[in-house]
Parts: sequence; C-alpha cells; structure tokens
Amino acid sequence: MKVLLVGVGGVGEAIAAIARPRKWVEQIVLADYNLERCKEVQKKLGDDRRFPVEFIDASKQEMIEGLAKKYKVDLIMNSVDPVFNQQIFDAAYNAGAVYMDMAMTLSTPHPTDPFNKCGVKLGDYQFDKSKDWEKKGLLALVGIGVEPGMADVFARYAQDHLFDEIEELGIRDGANIEIKGYEFAPNFSIWTTIEECLNPPVIWEEGKGWFTTTPFSEPEIFEFPEGIGKVEVVNVEHEEVLLMPRWLKTKRATFKYGLGDQFIGMLKTLHMLGLDNKEKINVRGVQVAPRDVVAACLPDPAHLGDQMSGKTCAGTWVKGKKDGKPREVYLYQVADNAECMKTWGCQAVVAQTAFSAVIAMDLLQHGQWKGVGVLGPEAFPPDPFMEKMADYGFPYGMKEMTKEVA
Repeated sequence: MKVLLVGVGGVGEAIAAIARPRKWVEQIVLADYNLERCKEVQKKLGDDRRFPVEFIDASKQEMIEGLAKKYKVDLIMNSVDPVFNQQIFDAAYNAGAVYMDMAMTLSTPHPTDPFNKCGVKLGDYQFDKSKDWEKKGLLALVGIGVEPGMADVFARYAQDHLFDEIEELGIRDGANIEIKGYEFAPNFSIWTTIEECLNPPVIWEEGKGWFTTTPFSEPEIFEFPEGIGKVEVVNVEHEEVLLMPRWLKTKRATFKYGLGDQFIGMLKTLHMLGLDNKEKINVRGVQVAPRDVVAACLPDPAHLGDQMSGKTCAGTWVKGKKDGKPREVYLYQVADNAECMKTWGCQAVVAQTAFSAVIAMDLLQHGQWKGVGVLGPEAFPPDPFMEKMADYGFPYGMKEMTKEVA
C-alpha cells in the first residue's frame, strides 16, 4: 500500500512509526507544512525510500491532488487539524484514492438555539457526498482514530456479540497523565481540543434524534481500569455520537471526557477572552486567528513524551440486556506512556490515536474490510480489527460492570 500522510505532527509520526515494521506498507509520503518536522520524523524512521518527505499546504486542494498523483498513492491519510478536512476529502475523491481521517468535517452551532438544537453536525459535509463516492466505487473511512474509531468498533462488537438490546452506548475517556515542568500543557492538539470542548455537545436519543446541550454538562464519576481510578467525566462534542446511531441500534448515545477542573477553567477563560476564535482578525496589520496564537504559545504535544507519565484509557461503556437480564460492560484500551515511548518513541495519547488508523489500512489492504461510500468504523465487522490489536501492541480489555439487582 502507498499512502500520502497529510500532517506529520504527533499523531502523524505515530502512524508512520507503527506502520514502519509492516511489510505490506510499500511507502508513506510524509507531507507537512513544516518540512523540517518531516525530516525529523524521517530521520527517526531511518528509511528515506519508504518515507519520502514533501512540503504541503493542506488548505490547497490542488497540491494534495498533485502529490497523490505524483506518488500514485492508494490512500490519503488525513492527520491534520479538521479545519482542512474538506480540501483533503475532496482531493482524495478527485485523485481516486481511499480517504481516511480521525476526525470528521467540523460542525457549526445552531444560529439561534445552539444548546438545544444541532446546526451543521460533525461529518455532515462528508455524509452528504456519500452517494458520489458510491457511484465512483470509492471508500471514505471517516473517524478511524481511537475515539472515534476503536471506540466505534467496540460498540459494533457489543451489538454483535454481547447484547440482545442496548439502552446506551457511552464513550468514556479518562487518564492519570501528568506532564512535568508545565503549568498548562495539553497532550493533544489544542486547536482540536478547543473545537470539541467548547462546541455544544451532541446527544442522540431514540425517537428524538440528535440534539445538543451545554458544554461540560451531566458530570458523572466513572471508574477507569488498570489503576487510573475514578475520574469525573462531562459531555463533549465528539464524532461517535454522530456515527454510532447510523449503523447501530441503541436508545441513547453519549460521549464523556475526563477534562479536570483546571482544564475546563482554562477553556472557559479562552472562550471568555475570544481566544478560541478560529477566524482571522487584524492585529497591527497582520491577519491571525486567535486560536492559532494559543496553539503557537503552548508546547508541541509531539515533543512532550519525555515529560509525561501515567496512562490514558479510551473505551465504550454499554448498558442493555442479554438473555433478558440487565448487563453493563466497558470495552477499553489503556496505553501506558512509558511503554509507548519505549516501543514507538511517541507519547501515549498520540500513539493510542494512531494505531487504529494503521490497523484499518491493514484490513483494507488484505480485503478484510471492504466498502464504498462514506462509512464509519461501525459499518465493518469488528472481529478482524480487535484480533489485531494485541499484535499491534494495543490489546483491549473488557470490564463487567453489571450492578446486582436486589
């Protein structure tokens, strides 16, 4: 398989590192606006032929198409902030390549009632074009990171094997990661984090469909496995809620994330000051987006691995019935930062995000996943994916959470 990797930040590097030992990977083109970053990653990988570097401006669709044609790639992997999704998605269509991303096209809040009604939803742009992709016989696999991605695979597995009836599919994400030497240092793209955390969270309910609520609503304490323990999680806008109900039968779908009071306070302050704005403003004759300034002022998550310690857990909590009896399970994956740094040279959060994309490439390459149109991970059989997780160094676990009925 020949891949054009658009974006060589933390997750992009992890994708390349995890894919490197796989013989079916013929070539991955490392393409980024920061050419020095590409060369840094290429040097770590130690294989110039399989990992050539190219400058790319992801806002320019014609440049993406040009590189796809130059290298005759089979797949375009989108590993940049989702503000560029439309251009990369459309470039893959025009180039006749499979498209994959880990976050779907951006949402726009409802103009008059943002905390009750959806406006433009995550992925609407892509799903609106699904028929065109079908007619062309092309596949766009959207939302194939860890969350969304692996978590959606878990949801499909729960429906296929663990439940007869599902009441709620709830993605729950928590960690005990610490970063030494910084008062505030996000372990993932701050641009994306601001987007998903300050937008109105989406919930799906049977008979009601998709609707929104206020950011950080419905706090609950969730106990995460493997020593992480109890973490408060809150509603956050995320793709799984927009994906799972399209293919799976449930009465409710939610996403909750353990952010912590300090992080929530920081996000609220950024919003209050207008520093979450992604539209450019004039600053002494220079056009700049406030959110880009915030991102530039913070440390690059790709270079924080040596200062990080702890574990991060991503997973899917499922509540329903099996054989007429109530059942609750949590399907999860825990990544330890020390192990990820030792094995991949990448910190845990980006490595955990990246591995699902590589497994998906593997399954597509070997015909275990097939499809056309715009599809989410739920549209494919979950067993081949989950069978490969341990081999890729990211084994899954399952925790029974069924409460005793008096």
